[in-house]
Amino acid sequence: MGIFSRFNKKESAIEPAGFLNPHSTLGELDLYLIGEGRHEQLWKALGSHVRRNENGTIIGVAFSVWAPNARAVSLIGDHNFWDKKTHQMVRISSSGIWEVFIPDIGAGVKYKFAIENSDGRWIDHADPMSRATEIPPLTASIVEESQYSWADSEWIAKREKFQSWRAPISVYEVHLGSWKLGLTYRELAIELVTYVKHLGFTHVEFLPVTEHPFGPSWGYQVTSFFAPTSRFGSPDDFKFLVDSLHAADIGVILDWVPAHFPKDEWALANFDGTALYEHADPRLGEHPDWGTLIFNFGRNEVRNFLVASALYWLTEFHIDGLRVDAVASMLYLDYSRKEGEWLPNKNGGRENLEAVQLLQEATSTAYKTHPGIMMIAEESTAWSGVTRQTSSGGLGFGFKWNMGWMHDVLQYLQHDPIHRVYHHNELTFSILYAWSENFMLPLSHDEVVHGKGQLVNKFPGDRWQKTATLRALYGYMWAHPGKKLLFMGSEFAQNDEWSESAGLQWYLTEYGEHQGVQKCVAEINALYRQVPALWEKDTSPEGFTWLVGNDAQANLVAFARWDDLGIPFVCVTNFSPMSHERYQLPFPTTGTWTEVLNTDDFAYGGSGVSNEPIGINDGAHLSSQVRIPPLATIWFKRS
Repeated sequence: MGIFSRFNKKESAIEPAGFLNPHSTLGELDLYLIGEGRHEQLWKALGSHVRRNENGTIIGVAFSVWAPNARAVSLIGDHNFWDKKTHQMVRISSSGIWEVFIPDIGAGVKYKFAIENSDGRWIDHADPMSRATEIPPLTASIVEESQYSWADSEWIAKREKFQSWRAPISVYEVHLGSWKLGLTYRELAIELVTYVKHLGFTHVEFLPVTEHPFGPSWGYQVTSFFAPTSRFGSPDDFKFLVDSLHAADIGVILDWVPAHFPKDEWALANFDGTALYEHADPRLGEHPDWGTLIFNFGRNEVRNFLVASALYWLTEFHIDGLRVDAVASMLYLDYSRKEGEWLPNKNGGRENLEAVQLLQEATSTAYKTHPGIMMIAEESTAWSGVTRQTSSGGLGFGFKWNMGWMHDVLQYLQHDPIHRVYHHNELTFSILYAWSENFMLPLSHDEVVHGKGQLVNKFPGDRWQKTATLRALYGYMWAHPGKKLLFMGSEFAQNDEWSESAGLQWYLTEYGEHQGVQKCVAEINALYRQVPALWEKDTSPEGFTWLVGNDAQANLVAFARWDDLGIPFVCVTNFSPMSHERYQLPFPTTGTWTEVLNTDDFAYGGSGVSNEPIGINDGAHLSSQVRIPPLATIWFKRS
């Protein structure tokens, strides 16, 4: 099914009504798979495709679109002066697919489909399968033919053996348009790649790059599920960015948004005059929070469209993982709805069984066709089995964002230190469920917008205490079970709340306190990669042991992480502004224990409270007095 097939049109039992099109991109098997919702390379069948003869010379472009309820469809574009009478499309039997071949045109042509509704109205729509678009606010689709030659074969071969759940993963989350204002994909391939490599992150995660008309949606209101935004360059330019990241040993994760789509008349909404991609009933088909439409996940062709979109980015752009946005909104029919505003499923429940099927199909197919990739869920409820295999009834994701950890730890740190004694469980509760799913710990863009302020400004105290708390948080986070994600700007303690129109405050990195946080993050990442105990057993309780879990009075926790060979590594975090000069700290084994990270180091802007190597020789008394600096995290390695 994953192999794209062609059939001789003269031998096919399904032929276009009216004339024979020898340049069609659709064979009998394609039509069958589309009808069944199982065409894994849908982008090679529908949309626009440059056709060449045996000598490689362009002879024209084949266009096709699914619009089963349309009265008529015409191809309009700059090749025919946008005249819907010039190139009328022909419907292929009962498939609901219309097609036409236009000779003597090629890549770069701008086009739309003019669709006549049942009431006789004509509406011009962008191609749902377009692989390139005009720069917003313009909305035409563009015929695209890639000329890119990939250079990442070694990366892909290595990825096929990648076991993400037992590997170091630290993700730098990026909004491409505001990381540095005005950069193109190819400029980002130099500046962003160099920066992320210096900081030591293993992956970048891009907020949606799929084309979207409204910039302030940050890409989450998608109109073209197969086209990278043209704001920063061409699809081949985006491939160059991905290739450059791979060359620097950095993986690429994309945010992918199957949860909803905007109501723009020129896009997917009411596509053929009917609710084709969405539900007609607003109790199923509209998001009350976002003013957007919900896909009809139960329709074969719609489910195929979405699964193929996921596979497209993994296949054509060599993407290493997809983070699925707003999964909770997909799973619950009553999400953000009052009584009477939603319809139960066939069993009378609130679970969206059709969305579950879509997610299971997307994750299982992605892992089957692209070994070593990651499927990541932003799922904010206690839905069971998000990262359980689909064969066992789970959703099949590789990781789930741990929103509970994020909420609890930030809430704990927003308390004045003198009051944290009463909220110690907010710091320790995450360990009780740390292995119920495969988790990723997110400090994402959602925590630094909409009046929430920047991370560094969430904490009480003077400026030194705020930045010290931030450094301590990062040390604690990177040692805690689970993979890591940090939004851009947080790595240097950006002051102002993030704005997609303003860009990051890079001038701050000229100042010592911001340089200190930035340097601390880089060294945390470097150490993290080197210590298997911090990631080999992330998904197993055998990889974690409390050393100090209940010292609420001191605002302090300490724990050991273990690797496959039984080698321990110790993390101590003090979220009090008071240092502890002679703290009796338990250690998990004998040996010489050496500080390898201290977020209170002078080099990071700290106060410089540190420890000489500590010898633990008596197996019956595995403890020693240590110096624990204020608002700091220390990592100890055994030698």
